[in-house]
Amino acid sequence: MSLRRLRSNRKTIGDVNLVTEELKNLYYKRLLPIEKHYSFHHFHSPSYEDADFDNKPMILVMGQYSTGKTTFIRYLIEQDFLGGRVGPEPTTDCFTALMYGDVEGIIPGNALTMDPKKPFRNLDPFGNTFLNRFQCVQMPNPVLENISIIDTPGILTAARRRLSRGYDFPAVLRWFAERVDRIILLFDAHKLEFSDELTRAFGALCGHEDKLRVVLNKADTVDSQQLMRVYGALMWSLGKVFKTPEILKVYIGSFWSEPRQKCDHYELIELEEEDLLTDIRNLPRNAALRKLNDLVKRARLVRAHAHIIGHLKKEMPTIFCKETKKHNLIYDLPEIFRKIQQQQRVPAGDFPDCTKMQEKLLGQDFSKFKTLKPSLMASLDKLLTIDIAKLVPLLKIQELSKKSLPGVLDADFLGTFKPEHYRRDPFKEIPREEEGSDEDFDEWAVEKYKPKYDEIFYNLNPSEGKLSGTKVREWMTGTLLPNSVLAQIWRLSDVDGDGMLDNEEFAVAVHLIEGKLDGYYLPRELPSHLVPPSKKISAPSQEE
Repeated sequence: MSLRRLRSNRKTIGDVNLVTEELKNLYYKRLLPIEKHYSFHHFHSPSYEDADFDNKPMILVMGQYSTGKTTFIRYLIEQDFLGGRVGPEPTTDCFTALMYGDVEGIIPGNALTMDPKKPFRNLDPFGNTFLNRFQCVQMPNPVLENISIIDTPGILTAARRRLSRGYDFPAVLRWFAERVDRIILLFDAHKLEFSDELTRAFGALCGHEDKLRVVLNKADTVDSQQLMRVYGALMWSLGKVFKTPEILKVYIGSFWSEPRQKCDHYELIELEEEDLLTDIRNLPRNAALRKLNDLVKRARLVRAHAHIIGHLKKEMPTIFCKETKKHNLIYDLPEIFRKIQQQQRVPAGDFPDCTKMQEKLLGQDFSKFKTLKPSLMASLDKLLTIDIAKLVPLLKIQELSKKSLPGVLDADFLGTFKPEHYRRDPFKEIPREEEGSDEDFDEWAVEKYKPKYDEIFYNLNPSEGKLSGTKVREWMTGTLLPNSVLAQIWRLSDVDGDGMLDNEEFAVAVHLIEGKLDGYYLPRELPSHLVPPSKKISAPSQEE
């Protein structure tokens, strides 16, 4: 149910933008003044801007080269994109943001950082070397209406570790990790090599493990015994790198739209695919919750930072031995952290990395630090204890107003063969005024292939002229296309929405499968020249 019909000048708890707007107001009113007062941006991430609150959910796709990053993105959006190349060698040499646009085109990095409507303005400090390797591809894709996707350069292996990128690659990853809603980390089932750059990349993700989803890709190309060994090795390596007792969720799959190789764990791959797509599909619904969570994490870090700066300022001498005292304080920073934890009751998990903080403090002038200001700290405490709590009840209402993603991510696709999904989607009818003149569609494009398709249809023993969903699925799965793709074909071909296919609908289904096997993308809606003639007659009555 859409709430856009409400008057724009009237805020209600059902307004889909209410939570985001309130978060924005709280940040500018309570958090940003404290960040400026204690120079938070010199030590940590830059301040938020309007675009950071207003932007769509973002997915960061990363992994070593040739793990299937670009192919995974093409699988999600069911479309090629400008600059997207696939190959066994490192083909993606830049960061590419895929975003929705009415006209397809590429925006280079320097121009992108000047656009206040895009959430990339704070990438400017990484310099020209990085910005020349950053671009935004805009395209009119239905999936990108609800999310944006960031494609990344392949992480270098040990053999290439001496090559320099010319910019701080882990720092750029950390910048994106702080702002995206989901991080997809892909591994190839054929090569599990943890290089130095991959380990540094993991370090950039620390603190954002809740956003991380690990994918063991190309799992259909190994047998079950090899898969078990590779999976165990991956889990062991991840445990060493992240140094945490919690086990990361690893999805086993083969994420592309082409036929998969038949293997003993084929059903497992299908189930894992459904789980991951469900997780991604829910991102628009959970976007406000993610922004709230990130704001709370930032507020806790700001509180710890303010106490650190205030303590250092208090300990500094007024006139003599300033430099000596500064170095002593930096050396004693771990002990200072412990004092603040005990005296101010700030949790240890809210503090920044001590070693990195020591490095950044070396270049700072402690005489410019500010002491603790009670009014600012009281405002921050109010934000964390009262203001944020008031927004939590509104999240559920906003979640219900958000829609699922279209394409292979649509929930109806994943459950198409289940009885409860045997229904027509009334919002997906082809507008009659856009079909052109009737003479353009006199010939049914499938007609010339129908004798061949009819032979398959009658060999499946239809009942009363129709095939049940169960029989059709058994035949379809023999093509080895992913279930999400087959479900989309089912939805397109079941024109009358009765949960069964007659000979004409079945012919449409086979025609779409053959096109898919030939490398074509499926249409979002069934084109008029593919609609069976008998179904065109009843089309006006379906719209009523």
